[in-house]
Amino acid sequence: MRAKKHSPIGASPGTLIADPTAQKPILTLTVISPAGSKTFSNASVDDVRRERGHWPLVWLDCSGLADVGLVQEIGQLFGLHPLSLEDTVNTGQRPKADFFDTNVFVVLTMIDDHITNRPEQISVFFGSDFVVTFQEREGDPFDPVRKRLEAATASRLRAKKADYLAYALIDAIVDSYFPCIEQLNGQIDAIEDEILTGLGKDQVGRLHLLRRRAGQLKRALWPTRDAIAALLRSDSVVITPETKIYLNDTYDHAISQLEAVESARDMLTGLIEMHLSLSQARTNDVISFLTIVSAVFIPLTFLAGIWGMNFDPDKSPFNMPELESYYGYPAALGFMALVALLTICFFKWKKWI
Repeated sequence: MRAKKHSPIGASPGTLIADPTAQKPILTLTVISPAGSKTFSNASVDDVRRERGHWPLVWLDCSGLADVGLVQEIGQLFGLHPLSLEDTVNTGQRPKADFFDTNVFVVLTMIDDHITNRPEQISVFFGSDFVVTFQEREGDPFDPVRKRLEAATASRLRAKKADYLAYALIDAIVDSYFPCIEQLNGQIDAIEDEILTGLGKDQVGRLHLLRRRAGQLKRALWPTRDAIAALLRSDSVVITPETKIYLNDTYDHAISQLEAVESARDMLTGLIEMHLSLSQARTNDVISFLTIVSAVFIPLTFLAGIWGMNFDPDKSPFNMPELESYYGYPAALGFMALVALLTICFFKWKKWI
């Protein structure tokens, strides 16, 4: 679980303090018009100032939060609230949506690497003619959005306003959980088959790790659903009614993901209980087998102990005269085998084995 980073105790609201482990920021500026789009890699704030007035819509992406001075400068350029910038720099925030007079602030958790399922906080600001995103590091699920912006054919993304572009980014963030959930379900099915085939010592540990992963997904998706619901209920002039129709589809995706994670978590709980029951059943079988073996050998041990005593038949006819019998040894073994067989038959008659 990611630890939330806080400002120092007693610090003034809106104080920006960089995380020592934060990466150096890289700015990517995308300017957009209905006719096309243009991307500036390794852009500067001066590039943003220069291009913003010439294009209907700009999207500025900042990957890395080590330079709080740059974050403040971007906030001043687009009129972003200091408290929102503080939540941007202090990563590990609970997903939410805040509304201001000229812009909307949405903070979410996205999966930027489907191989390691690495979570990352992303902050999305959007107003009437801009979208600003702050990421902890490079890597995001926005490549489909970028391809649609760069497409030669007419694009709804280029024709509409900033709220629609923000919706597309939020939708990509929510959809980034689908491969992670599918991978989780695949691992659950695989370990379920393993348990039904045969119990292993490492299965319980793996089940608990998967259950922890499901809990992390639930903690991320639950407030994400609430944040999208807040966007749908908002009366902000920045969000148009048409965009809310598309946001409702994203809201449905978040609900279905949350239900899938809840189902996976319940299944993992059931698998843990089933593994425990099977382990106890196997232990009971082992104990039953050992008990039967012990019960069979108890009379045999008794007989061997009796015959192994140091009696002297020369002293008295009561001192086990059978010790001098010519067939005493095979007779004793045969009698002991008969006792063992009768004991086993008795257990079968009682249906104990």
